[in-house]
Amino acid sequence: MFSKTNKKVVHAVLSLAVLSALATPEIVHGADDTAQEKGGYELENGVTEPIYSYQDAITETIYVESTMDSDRDGEPDRIAVDIIRPLETEDDLSVPIIMDASPYYEGLGRGNESEIKDPDHDGVNEMFPLFYDNYFVPRGYAVVQVDMVGTNNSDGCPPTGGEEETESVNVVINWLNGKGKAWNEAGNEIEADWSTGKVGMIGKSYDGTLANAAAASGVEGLETIVPIGAISSWYDYYRYGGTPFYTNGPGNLSRRVTSSERVEDCAVVREEMRLAADDETGDYNAFWDERNFVKNADQVEASVFAIHGINDYNVKANHFSNWWEALAENDVPRKLWLTQTGHVDPFDFRRAEWVDTLHQWFDYWLLDIDNDIMDEPVVDIERAADEWETQSAWPDEEASAVNVRFAPASETLPGTWLTSPLLDASTQSFTDDPYQTEQQMVENAFNSKENRLLFLSPELGDEVHLSGVPELKLDATVDKENTHLTALVVDYGVDERVDHRDRGEGIRTLDSESCWGESSESDDACYKETEKTTVEAPYEIVTHGWMDAQNWESLSTSNPLIPGDSYSFEWEALPEDYIFKEGHRIGIVIAASDDRWLIPDNNFATFDVSLGESTISFPVVGGKNALDNALGYEGGTSPENAGDMKEIVDYYLDNGAFSNPGVSRAVQAHIRSVEQFERKERGDKVIKHLENLKKLLDNQKNNNFLTDEAYLVLTADANTIIDKWK
Repeated sequence: MFSKTNKKVVHAVLSLAVLSALATPEIVHGADDTAQEKGGYELENGVTEPIYSYQDAITETIYVESTMDSDRDGEPDRIAVDIIRPLETEDDLSVPIIMDASPYYEGLGRGNESEIKDPDHDGVNEMFPLFYDNYFVPRGYAVVQVDMVGTNNSDGCPPTGGEEETESVNVVINWLNGKGKAWNEAGNEIEADWSTGKVGMIGKSYDGTLANAAAASGVEGLETIVPIGAISSWYDYYRYGGTPFYTNGPGNLSRRVTSSERVEDCAVVREEMRLAADDETGDYNAFWDERNFVKNADQVEASVFAIHGINDYNVKANHFSNWWEALAENDVPRKLWLTQTGHVDPFDFRRAEWVDTLHQWFDYWLLDIDNDIMDEPVVDIERAADEWETQSAWPDEEASAVNVRFAPASETLPGTWLTSPLLDASTQSFTDDPYQTEQQMVENAFNSKENRLLFLSPELGDEVHLSGVPELKLDATVDKENTHLTALVVDYGVDERVDHRDRGEGIRTLDSESCWGESSESDDACYKETEKTTVEAPYEIVTHGWMDAQNWESLSTSNPLIPGDSYSFEWEALPEDYIFKEGHRIGIVIAASDDRWLIPDNNFATFDVSLGESTISFPVVGGKNALDNALGYEGGTSPENAGDMKEIVDYYLDNGAFSNPGVSRAVQAHIRSVEQFERKERGDKVIKHLENLKKLLDNQKNNNFLTDEAYLVLTADANTIIDKWK
């Protein structure tokens, strides 16, 4: 009846004699009536204590019926679930649930030590991977581990992010809330009469992705999710700006996670995915839209505690930032940790703090215990190895976008920076080299190269805090119909940094162990400890951004370029929160193919870039004033006279910086008056009109009729001319 699942056995058989001898633990009431009626826990120092026996806990495998038939065998898929819960739940105790749904319980395994449910492959699930069961079951929780549809002991075929995966989670949550049907190993229908119905999902990578998907479905009973390095849109996992990272990604991953007994049975589903994903164009289509959870953030009712490696180049950091922004727009309660590691679990980069914080989080959201977890700073960010800071928000609330212009070469630099308009028609060119490595793109920063452009800041006189998503705009002509674009933001300066590019992505596994919870004969609560790895290097690639030039209008449509025509290419780099230190330089590298991450383009296209119209919008804490101060810039264009300043005013008029036409006319009138008095060498009148101009600018900025940049540049330019006449 259950195919492979017939091999499973119930892990613990309880006698009525044992049950009748059990004493119900003293109830310590939570914050609401539900907890008071159903909950049983003891608190010490504000958190739940381990008062239940892990060794005596009930373990069982059950099968929940779904409405889908993903393997097309004519029967509804049944989803296999392994449960461990306190023995007292067989009496009057009701408990909340910590759920980890995963496709990896048979093969890849979970955690740094790759634990699987059936390590000796005897058909019996002796182990609950990870520490959640060892730690939380004694504290009055059930731990539920779901085999995602098509994996391990669940029926079906995994559709790599498709709706069937979300349903395979939701049917279990529904069953835990008294809806739907499930059977035990003996084929008897059972109910979750021990469940409070409150579910918290957790998991790293694919597991966290399933948590995001379930939350975006708005399923009732899901109170909180803790996604770790999780996908928020599968398009962003396999594509960036229209460019595939590699081919047939969804199909290959589906094959990897499919239950070993049904790999060939699911070949048709994988082939359908290969065709629907459309690797040939890399465009966003209905296949990817189904797998985009960000667009459904308005359905999220669960709180979210997100953890992500800012240097995670498996599940890249735009997965957290796009999700985080959408959650903020919908007022979802949330918390965030950002680490300098790559694709690493917080249990392996900040273990003690992680267990303590997670404990408080689940106590608050699943047991309604009134602790201080939601009063803590919203964001924890790792600045250097094991050096953490907190912020009230991400991006930092004091961050604002600064338009950095790409400026021509100087005597010592291949390209320079401006934070104010570049009015001349300067151009620079480069030609794509599909075999160029990232190291070649970045090294020899003071030299020009034909296969890249590099714009280098002066040495910083103060630190610069980047917080947010850099946005690029490149105005250029191209001599081919198709090509790629790559942008790198680079910190040039010798420093010791987390070695997130090593094999451990920033951590090293040690021989020593630490224990978190209680153990049994088959399930050890002890795990190998880790430590951060660091490296001293002359530079750090802080963030990347890529684009298929044919997607210049839309990710949904590829439009071949017309050689020689001018295009405005706009794309985002990966999000960051990074501090460039005093004495370092910031570099912006522009190139085409990046074969480290993307399928390279072999067209050898040449770009002619219009520097004055090309920018990177840099989200800097303190905004333009802070960046100008660090760069040693006075903030304006250093005009010689009012005629020069008139060009800047005209530039901002053309670019829509003035939202009030009357104001723009008043500014122009002031400039004309200044020109007249300059010709008459009436310095007192020049100064008077410019001071009045500054007051006008102040007033318009306060009324939001003038952009920040226009206000700052025009004010600085007015001060420059005033100083000349004093």
